[in-house]
Amino acid sequence: MPPANKFAGRAIALMLAFVLVSGCTLPRSGPDRNEILAGGTTRGGDTFIVPVDGNVTRAVALTPALGFTSDFLTAGEVGSDVIRAGDVLGLTVWENVDAGILGTASVPTPIEEVQVDGKGLIFVPYAGQIRAAGQTPEQLRQEITGRLETQTPDPQVLVRRLAGDGSTVSIVGGVGAQGVYPIERPTRSLTAMLARAGGVTIPPEIAQVNIIRGNQRSTVWLQDLYRDSSLDIALRGGDRILVEEDTRSFTAIGATGGQARVPFSSQNISAIEALAQVGGLNSNLADPTGIFILRNEPESIAKIVLARDDIIGTQRVVYILDLTAPNGLFNARDFLVRDQDTIYVTEAPFVRFNKALGAFLGPINSAASIDSLVNG
Repeated sequence: MPPANKFAGRAIALMLAFVLVSGCTLPRSGPDRNEILAGGTTRGGDTFIVPVDGNVTRAVALTPALGFTSDFLTAGEVGSDVIRAGDVLGLTVWENVDAGILGTASVPTPIEEVQVDGKGLIFVPYAGQIRAAGQTPEQLRQEITGRLETQTPDPQVLVRRLAGDGSTVSIVGGVGAQGVYPIERPTRSLTAMLARAGGVTIPPEIAQVNIIRGNQRSTVWLQDLYRDSSLDIALRGGDRILVEEDTRSFTAIGATGGQARVPFSSQNISAIEALAQVGGLNSNLADPTGIFILRNEPESIAKIVLARDDIIGTQRVVYILDLTAPNGLFNARDFLVRDQDTIYVTEAPFVRFNKALGAFLGPINSAASIDSLVNG
């Protein structure tokens, strides 16, 4: 055998040996179907493997329970006529004598910008301190009139609010105009106040409205707020309104059109919709019988899904979707993805075969090229 042929033969033998030794480390996107199943509890692992069917989709159909507590729902509307601490009032007094205690009969006496202090009190000359908070302007007018009658005959008093209600709410987040807004007659309810702030700028499908009142906090979906009028709660002074996007997400990896951490685009997302959001299955790589959804399942749901009463605590569960099954697409359409789920699509068996074959033939082709160059 010529020296060149001997060299090529040795090169091929060495390359084949390398491929055989390293075949288990061929490039791939993750574990195959059998490797995942090997981690199941029936094979000594700590993960429950659950094929998805109609019963499973119904058992795991858990959606975030958002809504206002009874304390928020039962609170009545704040009357905009009631004076509160922080209000700014304007007073005008007419007297029926030429030389009155405050002015003359022909010229009324204005007392502008009377601030209701933190204790709810105001000071009126010759009437002293008066509790204004909790009274309507008409009630306050009568009380001031009664006190001044002891000083001047038949005084006429006008009370008006100059700077809106002292009760305000703050609105931040995804609204047209963040700020502090007074609770006035047209804006006593949540939806009216959101409109006053320029409306919500977040896509309504993922917008959440949070109300913080003292130490209490409740959240509602924006769409539910406009769908159910009972959720349009009355506001209270000091309420803080936060409008924000849904923070839930899932992760898609493996033989999909794209691998990414994906935020939820609506209140509920099915497995089919989740796959569509990342470009669907990679038709050159994906195994439609091997779509896995990895989840930490709460004890209450795990007991139902696994039909076991001895389950304690959160469990690792891998749900298997087989799109080639008779009802596979329906099951994938009905199976709801949850926050922090991982969707993994395995590669088809022939993909690994092609990779191994390519790794085997690659060195041969390289050796042939070397032999061709040597023997030119």
